[in-house]
Amino acid sequence: MTDDERFMKEALQEARVALAKDEVPIGAVIVADGRIIGKGHNLTENLHDVTAHAEMQAITAAEEYLGGKYLDKCTLYVTVEPCVMCAGAMGWSQVQRVVYGASDPKRGFQTYAPRALHPKTSIIDGVLAEECGKLMTDFFKSKR
Repeated sequence: MTDDERFMKEALQEARVALAKDEVPIGAVIVADGRIIGKGHNLTENLHDVTAHAEMQAITAAEEYLGGKYLDKCTLYVTVEPCVMCAGAMGWSQVQRVVYGASDPKRGFQTYAPRALHPKTSIIDGVLAEECGKLMTDFFKSKR
């Protein structure tokens, strides 16, 4: 198992926490020097806050841990392609790498704002995409 797969599994654990709270099951973790320094899951329903996405929760936690607003030596792992808002926050925080699982052609930043991230940020997509996507598909099927 690669480091990217290992940390994506941690993000999937966060997504399952969201699922248990009846939130859209998206999870994120932020890693620096091989360890998790921030994590989060969707809380938009529970907090009545459209900005309470998994990535935003993880960014806030990591910045608090580091005592600063820049994550330029960090990798953010998230189970689903970030939206434009989250990509913008990643851009402002200068995240070094973004690794995501399932693509989101309806809401993902790659469709609407592919340059939202910092110019030095690298993107890896499709890590455990099937598992990440299935969690989302099963959630929305249960709602219909």
